[in-house]
Amino acid sequence: MKEFDTIVAIATALGEGGISIIRVSGKDSVNIVNKIFRAKSGRTLLNIKPYTMQYGNIVELTTRENIDDVIVSFMKGPKSFTAEDTIEINCHGGIFSTNRVLEEVLKAGARIAEPGEFTKRAFLNGRIDLSQAEAVMDIITSKTDMSMKAAVKQSEGSLSMCINDLRKKLLELIAHIEATVDYPEDDLEELTSEDTIIQLKAVLYKIESLINSADEGKIIREGLNTAIVGKPNVGKSSLLNALLEEKRAIVTDIEGTTRDLIEEYINISGIPVKIIDTAGIRKTKDIVEKIGVENSIKKIDEADLIIFILDSSREIDNKDLDIIRHIKDKKYIVILNKTDLPRKIQNTDLKILSSKYVIEMSAKNGFGIDILKDKIKELFFNENIKASNLIITNIRHKAALISAKSNCLEAINALKNTSAIDLASIDIRNAWYNLGQITGDTMEEDLIEKIFKNFCLGK
Repeated sequence: MKEFDTIVAIATALGEGGISIIRVSGKDSVNIVNKIFRAKSGRTLLNIKPYTMQYGNIVELTTRENIDDVIVSFMKGPKSFTAEDTIEINCHGGIFSTNRVLEEVLKAGARIAEPGEFTKRAFLNGRIDLSQAEAVMDIITSKTDMSMKAAVKQSEGSLSMCINDLRKKLLELIAHIEATVDYPEDDLEELTSEDTIIQLKAVLYKIESLINSADEGKIIREGLNTAIVGKPNVGKSSLLNALLEEKRAIVTDIEGTTRDLIEEYINISGIPVKIIDTAGIRKTKDIVEKIGVENSIKKIDEADLIIFILDSSREIDNKDLDIIRHIKDKKYIVILNKTDLPRKIQNTDLKILSSKYVIEMSAKNGFGIDILKDKIKELFFNENIKASNLIITNIRHKAALISAKSNCLEAINALKNTSAIDLASIDIRNAWYNLGQITGDTMEEDLIEKIFKNFCLGK
């Protein structure tokens, strides 16, 4: 896997800015950039020292006309991100100027990189494992301080070390069992079974603790999908604006003002919460509003949490009851909005609600917003959750852990029957294999390709 061609991509976001970085990686990176670089010092890039920079111009390959003033830095493999020789060209930011420099690098002999190919090369060259590679993208897409810290911890290898330790213990158990089967002695199988069960249960306990962290971890990584629902004109858009502390949604007294979904992220104690303001749910003949209502119902089905708003100044009616029936099997918080107006909803009316989370609020005035944030955190997160803890944030990792857990349970059952001790070895080996999918040690190539295709260009 070392014989890669040389690749290039823009590593910074495309747009107007002070600086753009164009990354070149591969064994010919220095030679390729040298063809189009003219140093102010008159020196050639072929003699550039590792981890130094040179100031000069990128020139047109054939005419030798200046294109841009640049600073070129050189990282010598294997002490670079990709573990290959890497050149980074720092040019002026801007769509046209950046693309012109990229164009000349391509003319000089590099190939445009595929999405995630730089990180993929770091993985294939053994500098990082697959879980660390996935964490790179999680850092880029993180939405809060906690989600970023969790991703950084994983990129530093905390999950890798834990998984490698578990796989090492499983491999030792396999060797112990197979030695017993190959060289049987009196009562040895029974002793081996008892000892192996104890050690396997210790591995199983650690796997289960990682699985138990996955639900919270998924929310830290992807955000808590929260849909604000209710009939028209109960204050859904006012609540969104209050949570965001800005006028993001249009608020009027006219029913059906919100016709499309509005999605925004807020930060609740480090937890990214995706708030979706939905169209008021009601029967309508307006084609556009009808589409909005259908999308609202779809978002209810997909949401982790429903914030159901009732207008406390209006009595509960059949429209409210229809929504309650639709959300009754979901986690939901009930908001009694417009408490600044005379209240018409009675406590007896609330008996139809199965949720213990009922909050009085005035979204217009901001009253009750802090209570709502506390209730959201209480519903979904352990008070002791910290980014410093080892948390499973990737659904692929969770699936591999669940498979490994099943394998360990099957192995324990086999070990309890000493006549089937050799079968336990197969189950433990399967657990070892499934855990290896997290770090990429036992991952099929086509799945690896699929994972890196989700990465952004230039990373």
